[in-house]
Amino acid sequence: MGTGVSVAAVALGARVIEKHFTLRRADGGVDSAFSLEPEELKALVVESERAFLALGKVFYGIQKAEEKSVLYKRSIYLSKDIKKGETFSTDNLRIIRPALGLAPKYWEDVLGKIAKEDLKAGTPLMMGTWE
Repeated sequence: MGTGVSVAAVALGARVIEKHFTLRRADGGVDSAFSLEPEELKALVVESERAFLALGKVFYGIQKAEEKSVLYKRSIYLSKDIKKGETFSTDNLRIIRPALGLAPKYWEDVLGKIAKEDLKAGTPLMMGTWE
């Protein structure tokens, strides 16, 4: 009975809900005891939509509202000059502000890669600068 389990299911990823419906439980019927009446169905729709909207959407990258705060985020920078053919390591890379280069989530992916070209200390690391 009720709508709580259905709303929780939406919060956990459900996209389809099956519920029995009746105009009045008092009219009887095989499934009337666990069927929703019009106001309950309306509440189910409203609360399910709220739960769905509360999940939000995944967005990678900098959102418009974050553009002004990019200076406060971090990215991977070269802490030493690197020659073509050298390996990226914890000795020549740092994660610092501002976020003008590769995001810190790529740290493990970059370590051990080989530089494609000469790179200057203090510059942000960019995608495609390694082999």
